[in-house]
Amino acid sequence: MYRLSRLKYIFPIGLFVCLFLDGALSHVWAPLFFSYPYSMVSELVLLWLVLSYFFQDDIEIPLIPFAIAAGAVYDLYFSGILGLYIFLYPLVVEITKILSRYFSSSFLSMIMIFFVDIVIFETFNYWAYYLVNITNVGFGDYLIYTLAPTLALNLIYFVVLFWPIRAIYRWALDDDQIKN
Repeated sequence: MYRLSRLKYIFPIGLFVCLFLDGALSHVWAPLFFSYPYSMVSELVLLWLVLSYFFQDDIEIPLIPFAIAAGAVYDLYFSGILGLYIFLYPLVVEITKILSRYFSSSFLSMIMIFFVDIVIFETFNYWAYYLVNITNVGFGDYLIYTLAPTLALNLIYFVVLFWPIRAIYRWALDDDQIKN
């Protein structure tokens, strides 16, 4: 049960930290992340949501409401288009749920699902910005100059943070310390 586990504290704190770090890393490493013509988008919130789905075991974290809340905060604070991330974060959680039915819970399957999630998330984000004329970059340029570097950055995040996040979840799910 989610309400009886440490995850009721660990999950929202981790989600907030990831939301904060997405903006902070983009600000601190702006010369690296946004070096013309390339741009890399840090998506630690997506990483946290996807890995939370895989590591939650039988706890069943309410990921969709948390994804909507994180999307609302992201929309209000970062993007300026209210509703885009409120829609995209829960969509990624649902896509992860669907894809995980067809693959095992191995490291390679998880990284492949995360890869697909990033591609879908960033492409929908690009299309939304393109439709409202915030961006006028062609799709080919988007693939080369934004999607490819974003995938590289976030796959590095995945490889580096997979084991620490798994260790946090194992600690939080330790049955000996949960009081019923």
